[in-house]
Amino acid sequence: MRRFTLVLWTFGYLTTALLAAVLVGGVLAPGAGAAPGMAAFIGALGLCFSFHALITMAVQNARMSGEIGAIREAHLVLADQLEKVDARVNEVVETVTRDALRRSEELTSEVHMLEDAVQRMNEKLESQLTHQVSAARHPSRGRSPQSHALLDSVRDALADNRVDLYLQPIVSLPQRRTVFYESFSRLRDETGRVMMPAEYLSVAEPMGLVAAIDNLLLFRCVQIVRRLARQDRKVGIFCNISLASLSDESFFPQFLEFLSANKDLAGALIFELGQNAFEQRGPTEARHMARLADLGFRFSLDKVVDLDLDFNDLARADIKFIKVGAQFLLDQLEETEGRLIIRSLPDLHAADFARLTRRYGVETIVEKVESERQIVDILDLDIAFGQGHLFGEPRAIRDAVLAEADPPVDFVQQAILRRAGAR
Repeated sequence: MRRFTLVLWTFGYLTTALLAAVLVGGVLAPGAGAAPGMAAFIGALGLCFSFHALITMAVQNARMSGEIGAIREAHLVLADQLEKVDARVNEVVETVTRDALRRSEELTSEVHMLEDAVQRMNEKLESQLTHQVSAARHPSRGRSPQSHALLDSVRDALADNRVDLYLQPIVSLPQRRTVFYESFSRLRDETGRVMMPAEYLSVAEPMGLVAAIDNLLLFRCVQIVRRLARQDRKVGIFCNISLASLSDESFFPQFLEFLSANKDLAGALIFELGQNAFEQRGPTEARHMARLADLGFRFSLDKVVDLDLDFNDLARADIKFIKVGAQFLLDQLEETEGRLIIRSLPDLHAADFARLTRRYGVETIVEKVESERQIVDILDLDIAFGQGHLFGEPRAIRDAVLAEADPPVDFVQQAILRRAGAR
């Protein structure tokens, strides 16, 4: 379009110059020859182009002035936006600073609360352990020297913090991917030899030391879950809780307060108790289980020896898992009239048992899986999780890992140490 306009302007200028040449050569100087006409043509053409240059410059100046004005307006708008952004940034900085101060104050308050809870729990446990150790110093006459020595080893292991935490994987089936761990406690004597529960329970339980071991295990489980959460590892831990801990009116309130401050870990910590203990629970234990459930913590039933379960009762108690021994479960299977059933549930097809438990929000875990042959039969039952030496043995958590976990758990050992030193 601009080229066409330029051609028109040029044609107009040439026409004007020719008219000027004709006018000068033919009218004003008819006898002077072609020189005046040519001079008139060149002069007129020069004037036309000079006029065009002036017009073009004026248009460009006007356009440039408009662009400069637009740039100035844009600059003013940008400056105004920058002022608004700066004000908003200052507002955000002030908000973040206030929130950081508020969170810092809340964290400080929570730390103080935990310290107070630990101190109160320490005082309660000190009184209880004083009675236990005093009784241990005056054992019954019928106890053998071997029992005395074993009791001393248990007490010394607690006092010297020779209580190790072991974790065993629980895997999904059939993928065999680790999704949970079960925790176990093991004691070491002064030579470093690991003492298994079957060895020391007979002397530790009558003296009330098993409750101290269980309580210590509970706190260490919280430690490990907290550490795994920091690493963003979505793995849960099953931790045994005894009826003694649930019924202890001096220990449980302090433990509940501790868990209240760590309820963000509720999805990763599952409390476990045996089927027999669950059926023997009283109103106090049931109430305390309900309070843990209110915080979001779940429960598991292990050592299941009766598959004819009251699933409504399990649902009311927030039981979300049951553990059944692999060989026990397989021994319960029998074929009747072409149907594979569970002996204690004759009206139920064996493959429907896991689906029945899920209907009540309960998953089945087959534990003590020792061989591939067992797995072949278990997979036919649509069971989602497995545990046993086939998938991994319990392994000790290194002391360095426990030392890096923050929640305080040393008060139990300190209390025992003070009493053990008075023997």
